[in-house]
Amino acid sequence: MQDPQEEYHQYRIPVSVEFENVFTHFYFAENRSDHPVTKTLLPTFQTILLFCFGKASMSTREETIVDVDQCLFFGPVRQAFEYTLFPETSILVANFKEDAFFRFFGKIAYENHSVRHPDQLLAENCFTDLWHQLSEIGSVTEKVDHILEFSKPYLQQQDCTSQLLTRFENHHLDPVKTIAEQTHQTERNVQRKQKERFGYSVKEITRYNRFLQAIKIIENGMVKKNKINWFAIIDECGYYDQSQLIHDFKHFLHISPSQYVKFQQDICNPKSE
Repeated sequence: MQDPQEEYHQYRIPVSVEFENVFTHFYFAENRSDHPVTKTLLPTFQTILLFCFGKASMSTREETIVDVDQCLFFGPVRQAFEYTLFPETSILVANFKEDAFFRFFGKIAYENHSVRHPDQLLAENCFTDLWHQLSEIGSVTEKVDHILEFSKPYLQQQDCTSQLLTRFENHHLDPVKTIAEQTHQTERNVQRKQKERFGYSVKEITRYNRFLQAIKIIENGMVKKNKINWFAIIDECGYYDQSQLIHDFKHFLHISPSQYVKFQQDICNPKSE
């Protein structure tokens, strides 16, 4: 019997310097097998624009099935979810960086409207037209180039507040308070701009970055085959206690820390048949 994984191809496509403050990368996946292939998208806090050529679906945490038709956007991706590519289907995904989605559309995807068709955000049905144009292009690289050329007239420049929020790196200071003082704004106004233009609050992204730090420590320890010291991770990443760490795992990945470790071990040490 044909192994679906052998006929499933996926890879990342970097963008040129001209677009590096707009997209982190593009992602292409193709299912050439005779069976549906289901994958998990991990949280990235990025807003994503997806073009589908064939038949695909997404399953939310509430187990709602969303059929993907031509193109849609969703995000910021706060939690892991599954997506399925049916036979003879490919997807091309643009991953927007920070506030770039806002600079493209003038608005952001909110949690209660997380999956929508991009034509709903503009006065014209240009994304439906773009999908038809892309479907006629065989090369994935040429598809990406076509999307980049298409996007140029829509992009706006970052304003001062967004630039400061994007570049803020001092973890010992409150970014909202610091930027409010620098730009002579109220903290409430900076918070509003952060939520409006990035799609998430400073508190949300700080929590996510703390979780990423914990994941990196765990994975580095597994590579070195060290025993995982959960209390050291809690202390280093700034968690109050073990229950808060467990809560973050269940919030972002829907599994416990021990289940995550077992999953990683099964990947790195598959059982021989």
